[in-house]
Amino acid sequence: MLFYRQLGPIRAMSFDLDDTLYDNHPVIERLEQQVTQWLHQQHPLTASQPNAWWVSLKRQIAVQNPWLRHDVTQWRFEQVRQGLLQLGYSASLAQQVAEETIHEVLRLRNLVDVPPMTHQVLSSLAEKLPLIAITNGNVDVEQIGLSGYFQSVLKAGPDGRAKPYADLFEKASHRLALPARMILHVGDHLVTDVQGAKQNGFQSCWYNDQGLTLRESSRATVLPDVEIHRLEQLNQLIS
Repeated sequence: MLFYRQLGPIRAMSFDLDDTLYDNHPVIERLEQQVTQWLHQQHPLTASQPNAWWVSLKRQIAVQNPWLRHDVTQWRFEQVRQGLLQLGYSASLAQQVAEETIHEVLRLRNLVDVPPMTHQVLSSLAEKLPLIAITNGNVDVEQIGLSGYFQSVLKAGPDGRAKPYADLFEKASHRLALPARMILHVGDHLVTDVQGAKQNGFQSCWYNDQGLTLRESSRATVLPDVEIHRLEQLNQLIS
C-alpha cells in the first residue's frame, strides 16, 4: 500500500466494478466472440461485412450521437440496428433483431466469476460503512451476486454521463447523503476512477493489481490519495 496524501475521514466507499472487483477482460473477449457467432448463425447476412466494417459503423454512430458513448448498451443496440438497416433489413425487423442481440449480449455480459476475496472484502466493509457502486459498464450486480453489498448502483447512461464526468459522482454523494470529501472511491482506471474521483471532490484509491507505475503510465495526470495492490488492504483504511 502506498500513500500519496494523508487520508481524511472515510464515511463511505464507492466502487468501480469492471476490473476492480473481478477480471472483466475475459468476459468481454468471450462476449465479443460469441455474440458475433450468434449473429452470424441467426442472421447470416451479418457475416457479409468484416468486423472492421462493424467497428467503423460504431464509431460513426458515436460521432452522430456523442451521448451514446456514455451508454454502452444503447450504443451497441444502435450499431446492430443501423448495420442491419444498411444490409437491407426493414426498420421493424432491424429493431427486433437488435433487441434480441442485446438480450444475448447481456446474458453473456453477466457470466462473471467474482473471486471469493471480493465477497469477503465487501462483506467486511459493508458491516462498517455504506457502499455504493459507480460503473461505466452494464453488468447486473444482482446477477453476478454483488447486489447485497451496495446501497445503490449507478450506471453511465441511465444515471448520467460516464466517469470521469461529474454526474455519477454527484449522484453517489447525494444518495449517500455525505460530502464528497468523506467518500473514498476505489477503482483501477487512472482516468475514469482516479482523475474522476479527484476532480469531483472524492478521495481516491487506485486499485493497481497489474504492477503498473504512475511514472510509466501516460494516463496518470492526477495522483490518487492511496494505492493498493490487493482489495483486502481496504480493511486497513477503516478504523
